[in-house]
Amino acid sequence: MKIIPLTAAIAIAVVASTASAQSYPVKPVRLIVSAAAGGSLDIPARAVAERLRDRLTLVVENQPAAGGTIAVGNVAKAAPDGYTLVYGFNGPLAYAPFLFSNLSYDPLKDLTPVILMGGQPFALGVNTSLGVNSVKDLVELMRKNPGKYNYSSLGNGSASHLSMELLKNMTKTFMVHIPYNGAPPAAAALATGDAQASFLPAVVMQPFVQSGRIKILAVSTKERFPLTPEIPTVEESGGLKGFDSDGWNGILAPTGTPREVVLRVNRDINDALASPEVRAVLTKAQIRPRGGSPEQFGELMRSESQKWGPVIRYTGARLD
Repeated sequence: MKIIPLTAAIAIAVVASTASAQSYPVKPVRLIVSAAAGGSLDIPARAVAERLRDRLTLVVENQPAAGGTIAVGNVAKAAPDGYTLVYGFNGPLAYAPFLFSNLSYDPLKDLTPVILMGGQPFALGVNTSLGVNSVKDLVELMRKNPGKYNYSSLGNGSASHLSMELLKNMTKTFMVHIPYNGAPPAAAALATGDAQASFLPAVVMQPFVQSGRIKILAVSTKERFPLTPEIPTVEESGGLKGFDSDGWNGILAPTGTPREVVLRVNRDINDALASPEVRAVLTKAQIRPRGGSPEQFGELMRSESQKWGPVIRYTGARLD
């Protein structure tokens, strides 16, 4: 048997990898969406897949179990060839390491960021019976009545939950947390008065806003949301400097995926996000398209992990 020198073997492997990246894709690419069909991740995934059907065949599969951690964990262990990608959000990508003691993956080590897809801030809504008109009013009411009021969330460890915990932490106030299984029941609880406040997607609360049962005070992001520019930020409405909680999401590949493949997918999806067709779909769903480089997405993941770790420890929230 002929023995190939180590240097030659390395050269052959590099050439093979480069050739594989240059010919990519030669088959459909699985895009595992870590949320249910019809939601704020599924809508952009399918819009982008439709837009790219002549350039990149993306087969969308929904795996919403365990707050998205099953989907992300499965892709973290997949072959790093560019044919299995995951569409994740801040829950399994930034919060999960602090919520689960035996998480099967490390988001910052086992995954390669490909592209930041979009964002959808939460809106701070209150039951109109409270009679408050600003975040400042709400905080003053909470200070005067510690523990008297409840807030609903769409689940333990969710951005909805942690946004209110951040508010409580920054203002040194207290409100009782009542978690629900999703945004619709959390919004219904707010409308009926079972809860008095909540950070939820504005679109979910809109029917109750129109009927006069919920009042939206602010959006959770540092800057006003371009699709609802009339709503002030928490910082503007409450004077809470630096308050920022954004519902971001993006696509990742297993660590070790060839750089050329990552850049190819990044370029194609950036093009799709910039198209009028995709933007129209996202605007209708009140989702802001983002895009950018893999490095920008990676830096966001690192900074969000550093930011939310202490908040989660403060709440004592655990999901296992």
